[in-house]
Amino acid sequence: MQPNLIEHIKKYVELNDEQTQLVLDNIKPITLKKKSYLLEEGQICSSLYFVEKGCLRFFFINDKGTEQITQFAIENWWIADYMSFDTQSPAQFYIQAIENTEVYAFDYHNQEKLFSQLPQLERYFRLVLHRAYSAAQLRMKYLYDFTKEESYQHFITRFPEFVQRIPQYMLASYLNLTPEYLSEIRKNAL
Repeated sequence: MQPNLIEHIKKYVELNDEQTQLVLDNIKPITLKKKSYLLEEGQICSSLYFVEKGCLRFFFINDKGTEQITQFAIENWWIADYMSFDTQSPAQFYIQAIENTEVYAFDYHNQEKLFSQLPQLERYFRLVLHRAYSAAQLRMKYLYDFTKEESYQHFITRFPEFVQRIPQYMLASYLNLTPEYLSEIRKNAL
């Protein structure tokens, strides 16, 4: 059985058996236990990570010492500190497993070689990154346009699969709310 990653790539571009094997030869499976880190601030993000199974959070620690979650990733999503990856400079973010997680790592040093061998893979990443960037732009708009209550309602409507998988304090951090205020919003929504 092929990993979800291969099926995901094939939704965007064509790969024959030989090309599929080339991709498989250039990715590394990583298994993470709940609460373990895939990346910590100050490390170099040496790979792009595809979530095969599980759930991750992407966050930084602000100047008050509070964790601020900016992204979650579940099955069939990519996650990385893209600035660190692209520049091979120290990461400013953390990536941590919320539950036991399996990812495939697409290594920085193999990227150009693989892109030259499989130009359609470069197209795949371009399409995926365009979608991710578009989603990030919409999220920024929602941060300015939505009330706190609307942000919560939008999230649970748009991403119901997260509601049961992530602790409420993490959802509060992602929505830039206190856990107490999120509890109040949830109570009023019932």
